[in-house]
Amino acid sequence: MNSVVTGFAVDSPVHYFEDIIKGAYASFSKTVTEADMVLFAGISGDTNPIHINQEFAERTAFAGRIVHGMLSAGFISTVLGMKLPGPGAVYMSQTLNFRAPVRVGDTVTARAEVIDLIPEKRVVVLQTVCLVKEKVVLDGEARMTMPSRQRHAR
Repeated sequence: MNSVVTGFAVDSPVHYFEDIIKGAYASFSKTVTEADMVLFAGISGDTNPIHINQEFAERTAFAGRIVHGMLSAGFISTVLGMKLPGPGAVYMSQTLNFRAPVRVGDTVTARAEVIDLIPEKRVVVLQTVCLVKEKVVLDGEARMTMPSRQRHAR
């Protein structure tokens, strides 16, 4: 797992809106395993054979099994919830554009970068992307609401 964060103290137990700056970014990488696929299928209930049945998947346009799109997208949640904006932030929305398949054994790097701040609502807007070997496999935009240091101090 790797991580790069710029813009504030990562080890703080709560991150505040006032500490976030445009251009701050963070990333998280994970190699997807067979166990990840099985566990995700079980917990999500998504047992579409494109993900779990090699024989079926070989007859599709993908010519083999592909990782659940939402499993890959979940790595974005790791970045947003644990790194940037991080602890204390709450997801408001996320757009996702699936650009290319991910396969078991691929290392997915999720990255988020702050592209806008809406102070009156304490909203952070982030560009999100997942890459495999520098190829974009999904991208989108997230909106997170953050606690305020001023409100927290009361």
